[in-house]
Amino acid sequence: MNSSKLRFTTGMLLRMGADAVMVNAALLTALALWFMALVITQDGANAGVIFRSMLDHFTSAAWPLTLVCLVLFYFSGFYTYGRAYQSRYKALIVTQAVTQGFLAFGFLSSFFGGAGGGFMLPRSALVLAWLFSLLLLVGSRVWTTLWVKIVSPERAAIEAKRGRERTVLVIGGAGYIGSALLPKLLDKGYRVRVLDLMIFGDEPVERILNHPRLEIRRGDFRHVEQVAEALAGVDSVVHLGAIVGDPACNLDEELTIEVNLTATRMIAELAKAAGVERFVFASTCSVYGATTETLDERSIVRPISLYGHTKLASERVLLDMATERFAPTVLRFATIYGLSGRTRFDLVVNLLTAKAKIEGKITVFGGEQWRPFVHVDDAALAVSTVLEAPQAVVANQIFNVGSNDQNYTIQEIGELVHQCVISADLILDKGDGDRRDYRVNFNKIRNLLGFAPRWTVRQGIQQVLDAIANGDVSDYSDPRYSNVKFLREKKSVARDNWAQELVRVIASQ
Repeated sequence: MNSSKLRFTTGMLLRMGADAVMVNAALLTALALWFMALVITQDGANAGVIFRSMLDHFTSAAWPLTLVCLVLFYFSGFYTYGRAYQSRYKALIVTQAVTQGFLAFGFLSSFFGGAGGGFMLPRSALVLAWLFSLLLLVGSRVWTTLWVKIVSPERAAIEAKRGRERTVLVIGGAGYIGSALLPKLLDKGYRVRVLDLMIFGDEPVERILNHPRLEIRRGDFRHVEQVAEALAGVDSVVHLGAIVGDPACNLDEELTIEVNLTATRMIAELAKAAGVERFVFASTCSVYGATTETLDERSIVRPISLYGHTKLASERVLLDMATERFAPTVLRFATIYGLSGRTRFDLVVNLLTAKAKIEGKITVFGGEQWRPFVHVDDAALAVSTVLEAPQAVVANQIFNVGSNDQNYTIQEIGELVHQCVISADLILDKGDGDRRDYRVNFNKIRNLLGFAPRWTVRQGIQQVLDAIANGDVSDYSDPRYSNVKFLREKKSVARDNWAQELVRVIASQ
């Protein structure tokens, strides 16, 4: 589990207070019914004694019951991501947590109650208190969900009638994920501003270049003035810009830290100062490193590459900056495959497919390493889904982006490619391969946001094969399809000015 410190926001404390009131109201109601039942069965005899006993039970049991319940509620996720689950999951989590709270209280009262008064409750009152608490806590959350579903569309319709357009700044918008994301945002009615060096020209965004709600700003996101100007009038920021991939990051470690970490901090500080509430950050499942376990967002992270370390450090910077008015969301993308406006062939699925089709060879190094996968179009869909989700659901959250059924070993990926290109030779080289090795659980993004990838790895392989067959991709080894090849080419052109040249060719995700 993560060892990060507990976080309590004003909204969280208010929800905890409301839950405490409901638990105490349920306890008082249960004791009142217990009192009435005793008075009726005894024909009113000793009513005063029974009433005082009821008050004693309440005053002695209310505080420990409240404390036990709130602690268990917190660690069950009531006040973090669990409170935002879709209704069917939310009711289950609340029922489980309330039941655990009352069982824990009953267990403690059996040890510390009884002879000395303690906080022992009549069994019937305890059962009734559990039932009433369950009804109140589940009911309040279900009602909140229904209210949001009714009110939010009406509010959106009113804002649309007023002509208010949502504006999102996409940093690195002409990159691999960005070029797949922009059409989705435009289709949803956003006004989209892109800050990108456009090092590959207009080709990645050629299809939408003349869209009336798209604004392209050619610039370097490491420059304060350019970022500050791009943030004017923006509601949300999607930060996709980075030097991406282990080989590319290793070419110049100092520059990688400057681009991937220092610039991210600066952009976030400017966005926060500008009043931007939503900040979506592109991270990576590479932060998990190498492990035999299946990992979720709460698992320990152990990056083994500079790329993973810079992304993890950026995550922590952003979440430490979070307030109620500045709400970062971190997306840890699985290994991406498939085609977009700026396609890459330095990624395992695309590369093995191209090699199989053109060279007739599928060479797998290592092969036993596990890796999660997601299509670039689904990665873009995840960003769009986060922007469309209620802010309370995604604020200050980390989401793994992918699907449980797309965890594969590298050898299994090679075999899938071989099934699609049976004429190619599958070569297994058991020597050292990429040391990253991890399987990832994607339940959180599915349960909270209803996100489900539309593409499978097999479909992505076929997409690449079709692009090669149609001539859309003529030479997969062209440096423009590979971050590290492109950067190395620039280095060989002018070694003396290598750092300056590399700055100009920052690769966007």
